[in-house]
Formats: sequence, C-alpha cells, structure tokens
Amino acid sequence: MKKPRATLDRVLSKAGIASRTTTREWIQGGRVKVNGRVIRNPDHWVESARDVVHLDGLRVREEKKLYIALNKPTGVVTSFGDKKHRPTVYDHLKGLDRWVFPVGRLDMDTSGLLILTNDTEFGEALLRPESKVPKTYYVKVSGVLTSDDYFQLAFGVEIGRGESSGRAIVRETRATDKYTWLELTITEGKNRQVRRMCDAIGHPVLKLVRIRIGNFELGDLQSCKFRRLGPADLKKLVRIRHE
Repeated sequence: MKKPRATLDRVLSKAGIASRTTTREWIQGGRVKVNGRVIRNPDHWVESARDVVHLDGLRVREEKKLYIALNKPTGVVTSFGDKKHRPTVYDHLKGLDRWVFPVGRLDMDTSGLLILTNDTEFGEALLRPESKVPKTYYVKVSGVLTSDDYFQLAFGVEIGRGESSGRAIVRETRATDKYTWLELTITEGKNRQVRRMCDAIGHPVLKLVRIRIGNFELGDLQSCKFRRLGPADLKKLVRIRHE
C-alpha cells in the first residue's frame, strides 16, 4: 500500500499555518525541521505516517482542529516573531500543543477578542467579506459627539486612501464634557477601520477593545488569557458554517 506523501510546504499549509507561499519562505529561512533536521527545500517529500515536522520548535499536526479565543492586551502585535522584538500574541499561548494562526488582526494599541485556529476553512469563513460577520468594539474617544457625528458613523464616512466605511451600529454608553464611550459594530475589515472612522469625524480614539465577534462575546476572559472553543462557541462566531 502506497504511503501518503506530500511536499513540506503542502504539509504546513494543510495544517492551517499559512499560505504555501508563506510556508515556502519559512522553510527556506530554516524555521522548519523534519525528524529533528532543518530542511530548507519546500519540495522535500514528507510521509505523514513516519515523519515529524516542527515549525519554530512546535510540532505541526493536521489531525485535530483547534479554536482559541484570546484576550489580547495592548502593546502586543498579532504576528509570530517581530523584527523590532516586540511581544507577540504567541507569548500568551504557552502550553498549546498545536500551531494556530490569528483570524484577522488587532493592531498593537487595540486589545480584546482575537480568534486563533489551525482550521483554514473556518478562518476564511470568518474573514470572507460576504459573510458580513459583525465585530463589536468598545471605544473611548476624545470630545463630545454631535448628532451629525453619530449619523456619519452609522451611515458611512470617508476614511482616507479612497475608502469609505459602510453602515455601522453605534450606541453611546457614557459621556462627559471631555470624552465619549461607545459600542461600535461593523461588518467590514478595513485596516484600522474604527480608528480611521473616528479620526474622520474629528474624535480620535483613546481606547479600543474588541468585545464581540458575531454572537460570541469576550465576557470575563481576563487580559492575556485564552480558552479553547467548542461547537456552541463556533456557532456563535460563524453562523453560515452551521446552516
């Protein structure tokens, strides 16, 4: 019987780590070992029943899907490794026995709910624009918003780079004579979108926390902590996956 074989870049991409283009770069950079030996050839053949593959010291496995919710703190980047040697989300994922990748990103100054998985199909469903998965943020901005400010946030505003925001749900939760606190829900994923929306109406963001994706809430998950997600959680995240 012929043993299942695949090239090394394919093994990594099927495990949900990254695209084949990215995994080829990692392999050529010496970050991958097969049976304890560094392999720099992305086309190296691997037999799943015999060979053991590690990426940056962590074993790569495809057999079991893993879904993680992390309460990302500020001051942490959403990547594996950083050229500026800043802390990354992986510093808060100690103890995992499988590789996971972030589904989307939160910028360094934004905290809150971040989903990580090794299930590429699930990740794509969560990020696909046509899925329109709502993401809710708790936002503290400078100044007091006018009715026109709320209108622009809710119905769209030009945010630069030739882009405009789509419709959003905006709810004020608190206000003083200097600051306003909001819950802002969007279904798009433009780069730094919430910050750009608030900048566009003249109220820069002072604090930004993602508190909900779909119907899944961050809840009382403490900062820097993570938990594994079950089937009920996944239904709250991507409804179309279970219809």
